[in-house]
Amino acid sequence: MARFSASLRFAAAAIAAWAWLLPVVSPAKAEDQPVDLELVLAVDISLSMDRVEQQVQRQGYVDAMRHPEVIGAIRSGLHGRIAVTYAEWAGTGTLVVVVPWTLIDGEAAAQGFSRYLAASPMRGARRTSISDAIDQAGALFGGNGFSGIRRVIDISGDGPNNQGVPVTAARGRIVARGITINGLPVQLDEGRPASLFSIADLDVYYEDCVIGGPGAFIVPVRSVEEFAIAVRRKLVLEIAGLPARLIRAQFGERPPRADCLIGEKLWREWMDGGGYWRE
Repeated sequence: MARFSASLRFAAAAIAAWAWLLPVVSPAKAEDQPVDLELVLAVDISLSMDRVEQQVQRQGYVDAMRHPEVIGAIRSGLHGRIAVTYAEWAGTGTLVVVVPWTLIDGEAAAQGFSRYLAASPMRGARRTSISDAIDQAGALFGGNGFSGIRRVIDISGDGPNNQGVPVTAARGRIVARGITINGLPVQLDEGRPASLFSIADLDVYYEDCVIGGPGAFIVPVRSVEEFAIAVRRKLVLEIAGLPARLIRAQFGERPPRADCLIGEKLWREWMDGGGYWRE
């Protein structure tokens, strides 16, 4: 009997510990809960990101979400709350939700989100399909229990689309639904030997081929040291809703500079050359 009671106490303690890690998830209601922003954080975990880079990337989001500057931006909104989900992606069909839709309305909820993300196992997958990530991220808004003034997909990645439909086709579908796509191009390879599927000026590719919708913008990351700052800056801009006219003034009206099919062409050239799997 004493052994059975001890087992029950252990199980109760384990459940309590796991519950402490869980974010505050708002269940779907008959009427969706109004928020200032519905935000999908869609993060690249393709094998071109090594383990250290993935850890730095994950920690950047963990630290940013609970930073006072981000919490202050959330509280400054009309409703003083946002809804966020965190998903990871690589090739087609690989997107997995790591942290479910979570209501963030202050420090306690933000800490819960960060704890849950930090405790989640890390993984990697092959290929890079930004287009599939955009489409799958767009599907996450349906039936999430929230009604946002704005809806945003935040895509981070370290290379161009090389699988699935052209990225511009996916972008067009999502933007037509009134959803904005922002970008965090990860350019940590600058100054190093180029990998098989990396391209110069990934930030230009993201500007011309990936982002879109009202107020769309990018924040490039060019070193491990600046990752956390870049993520925090981007979250504050997204939460605050920087006016579209300021973004247009920054980038201006101009013809495309990037080949939006460059990733697919690199992959095809590699396959035609009899390459072996390295991504």
